[in-house]
Amino acid sequence: MGETLADLGEWELIRRLGAFAPPGQFADDAALVNHGGGEAGRLVLNTDVLVEGVHFSDATTGPADVGWRAAAANLSDLAAMGCTEVAGITVGLVAPGGTAWSWVEGVYAGLHQALERYGGEILGGDCSGGAQRLLAVTALGRIGTAGGTIRRADGRPGDVIVCTGPHGLSRLGLALLQGEFRLPTGEASEPEASALAARAIAAHRRPQPRFDAVGALIASRPAGLPWRVGGCDSSDGLAAAVAAIAAASGCAARLERRALPIAPAMAAMPEAERWCLGGGEDFELVLALEPGWAAALAAAQPEALRIGELVAGDPGELGWADGSPWRADEEALASYRHFSGAGAVPAA
Repeated sequence: MGETLADLGEWELIRRLGAFAPPGQFADDAALVNHGGGEAGRLVLNTDVLVEGVHFSDATTGPADVGWRAAAANLSDLAAMGCTEVAGITVGLVAPGGTAWSWVEGVYAGLHQALERYGGEILGGDCSGGAQRLLAVTALGRIGTAGGTIRRADGRPGDVIVCTGPHGLSRLGLALLQGEFRLPTGEASEPEASALAARAIAAHRRPQPRFDAVGALIASRPAGLPWRVGGCDSSDGLAAAVAAIAAASGCAARLERRALPIAPAMAAMPEAERWCLGGGEDFELVLALEPGWAAALAAAQPEALRIGELVAGDPGELGWADGSPWRADEEALASYRHFSGAGAVPAA
């Protein structure tokens, strides 16, 4: 039979499919459409597919949350390219004929709620019968005139790696919803545990595209500094995002273990570091910035944390800033594979 998609994995599949498109077109979270103008104001398109049993399930995600997550995943990719405006989305729906109308209605209500929050509208789409429920969403956005494009390949050695918020909450929320994990409770800790559980479940069911962080990035750029930002979102996990930026930029990356963006309420959990690095679906931005710009962003955006730097070395190689090696089990966190039947994020 020859090579299969499981043999290739997502990143190699995308690399090979890129041979059928203009050079570099498949290198980022979304595609830039050149309409003859300058960099600013360019149109950006992104498509994501959400598959039942992989990205959502009735056990963990209600119909409106499915719709919200479908929109948010695409809008996050627009933010990861530097967009400040959402033009709209198109929606392709595949579902068995026995699917309840109430489920479809709920999904579209969730899509609409996300667009009411972040802008844009449902522009159209298509519907088809099939053996499995799935949504294929294409989002369209624009890069504002005050900013520029964020590209994975625009990092350089010496850049500071910044992320815009905590990681691991969505994975904790999924674990709680699936009943595979219980927060320790007691008379003193019960309010804190309840608050953390609510925050984690909300992070999983209702992720927030970080357009606000794009605005802060634009506003914090030091005067006279050219626009050059390496970056992507962390939907496949923090370690995977850092590795993707480093690989595309021809650099290695070193992370600071003591600076990992773990929510303080999760810090004591044995799973905290693993879920922070590889839990996935946090939808924060991970950016490679000139040090002065990174400091200005952190001052303007309190949740933006310096977590490491890009360094000269083998493209995509990860390591720790204190010199300790990146272990084999940590390597797996930077290698989420959609077609392998296993990965960093279990079926939602």
